[in-house]
Amino acid sequence: AMAMFTKQRALLDALILAVRDAGEQILAVYRTDFAVREKHDASPVTLADERAEALLTRALSRLTPGVPVVAEEAVATGRVPTVGNIFWLVDPLDGTKEFINRNGEFTVNVALVRDHRPVLGVVGAPVLGLTYFGGVGLGAFRAEAGHAPVRIHARAAASPLVVVGSGI
Repeated sequence: AMAMFTKQRALLDALILAVRDAGEQILAVYRTDFAVREKHDASPVTLADERAEALLTRALSRLTPGVPVVAEEAVATGRVPTVGNIFWLVDPLDGTKEFINRNGEFTVNVALVRDHRPVLGVVGAPVLGLTYFGGVGLGAFRAEAGHAPVRIHARAAASPLVVVGSGI
């Protein structure tokens, strides 16, 4: 069990670095006068989405050869890999509208899904310098740029039903 834990922790550490690198790619575009294009479903896409996705897809293919990557922009253009019981799920820039409005409220999301459940995940908020990460058996953490990660715990919701929406 310890070897599995160590391997999972090493994978998570590498994933955190990849998400932070993708965040840097996004910020480089964020600081420029970038163009916005429309996807087939009329939702917006920018160079930032594409660069971050390319970086993450390459990193994940290196880290876990043979594990398919289901990534938003590739799927939007019809490139959907065949997935078995394990795959990476990538949203390279969640909150493209927020990115375009330059309010800083967007994230880089990556999760490892096994048997229909997320088992490892990282969410980066580049403008805020925050990274949230966790894994089954490892717990969940919040890391602020330049500080050691702090363990976080889920709070019981006041209502059993919580709906989170973007762009509503």
